[in-house]
Amino acid sequence: MEALYHQTNRLLQEVTSNNLVKIERSHTPEEVNEAEAVVIQKLDTIHSNCSRLDILINKEPPARRVNAKYRVDQLKYDLQHVQNSFGMLQHRRQMRAREVEERDALLSRKFTTNDQQDTSIFLDHELQHHDKLGDTNRNVDELLGAGTNILQGLRDQGSTLKGAHKRVLDLANTLGLSNTVMRMIERRSTQDKYILFAGMVIVLLCLYFALKYL
Repeated sequence: MEALYHQTNRLLQEVTSNNLVKIERSHTPEEVNEAEAVVIQKLDTIHSNCSRLDILINKEPPARRVNAKYRVDQLKYDLQHVQNSFGMLQHRRQMRAREVEERDALLSRKFTTNDQQDTSIFLDHELQHHDKLGDTNRNVDELLGAGTNILQGLRDQGSTLKGAHKRVLDLANTLGLSNTVMRMIERRSTQDKYILFAGMVIVLLCLYFALKYL
């Protein structure tokens, strides 16, 4: 189990420090597609390894099982975070590609004169107006995507905190901690829950005001 755990953790570090950075620095569609294919392959391998680790946990000695499960859950949390970052990169790349397509379509548009009226076409003004609309649209989409990822991260963190709380209780029972310490842990879990709900409300308010005023 140790070898598989370290291999999976090493793959996560490679994706975070190398592959995602390579996607951001890629300039041609071929480079981006190649880098994204590598990331997808590694994420699939990491997900498969986590499933195998879940099975191997049950084969660990009881004294090491709690710690082993905690480490595997941490791997899963890190995997979710990397997947969210990868999704944001793909979203930004799609937005940039759409901007290029819209700009090319605007520049290639053919304008015809009106024989009955003296019509002047202010191309620069149209381009500036289009750029401003595109920037606003992109900013709103990025804000929505960021808000979605933040909410997903908060939900994942809440699930992780619940799992960590259960593991701490099991570990505390094993170590024979006092009831006072147990009550302190439970109060801290309740405070974390309030912080989670407050964060979700703040994010939703930010999204509401962004959509209303932008």
